[in-house]
Amino acid sequence: MKNNHYFLGGNDLEMEAIRRLLTHRSIPVERIHDKRLGWGARASDYADEIRSLPRNATPVLIELENDLGLKPPRAMLLDHHGEQAGMDKPTVLEQLWNLLEMPPQDWGKPPFDDFPLIVANDRGYIPAMRRMGASDEDIATIRARDRKAQGITDEEEAAAEAAIEQREETVEGRLIVVELPHARIAPVTDRLALGDGYNNLLIISPGEVNFSGDGALVACLDRAFPDGWYGGELPRRGYWGKTTQDEAPAIKNLLVQALSHQPPECPNPD
Repeated sequence: MKNNHYFLGGNDLEMEAIRRLLTHRSIPVERIHDKRLGWGARASDYADEIRSLPRNATPVLIELENDLGLKPPRAMLLDHHGEQAGMDKPTVLEQLWNLLEMPPQDWGKPPFDDFPLIVANDRGYIPAMRRMGASDEDIATIRARDRKAQGITDEEEAAAEAAIEQREETVEGRLIVVELPHARIAPVTDRLALGDGYNNLLIISPGEVNFSGDGALVACLDRAFPDGWYGGELPRRGYWGKTTQDEAPAIKNLLVQALSHQPPECPNPD
């Protein structure tokens, strides 16, 4: 493992599992840099700590936007978003497990018995957990733990419930649109996915738009509205999001146009 220093990104259930794995592996605390950041965390959040590392130390960026431009072999980049996302690519927890040279036979056994579900949740959300045979109770528990790790409040949960009641269903039910007064989308996606389910879901929040659904539509949105983020079990299904407000109507219109065809067709750019 040499002199690796681990820099932790936005907190969620997978990041808590990563923290637990590092502690179990007896990584010295001075080599674990953890500011309990939120989603959207960047390498620059640790700029001072990275710059002060010894010459023989290697920073391992864990789900951090690499806005410092660090590259191997100067740094290791562990991520599962953007080009590193996909149903056939290892999640960050799996990447770290291999980097730490953990015994393969220990995967899924105590104290790591919840790791397979955490990985499925991270890669493919509720559908992936269902495919591996998880019960609705186990899935609800994992999702509740994830929302808690993200710091979602009771008030945000209640606002999500109210927003779901006012949801719009369009294109013969193939697209659900929810207008949410905050950007913590998990209470919406969880309730819908554990309820009647959805094919495609667009959540419009103040300053942010998020889509979850058909992988072809994720690719379509990424091409039409660059500079966002995406991931999931691509190319089958995935998610896409962008920090924006004014583009929300155009994003919704593109999805409606695409879903007006079967299978969905990405509209030609103007």
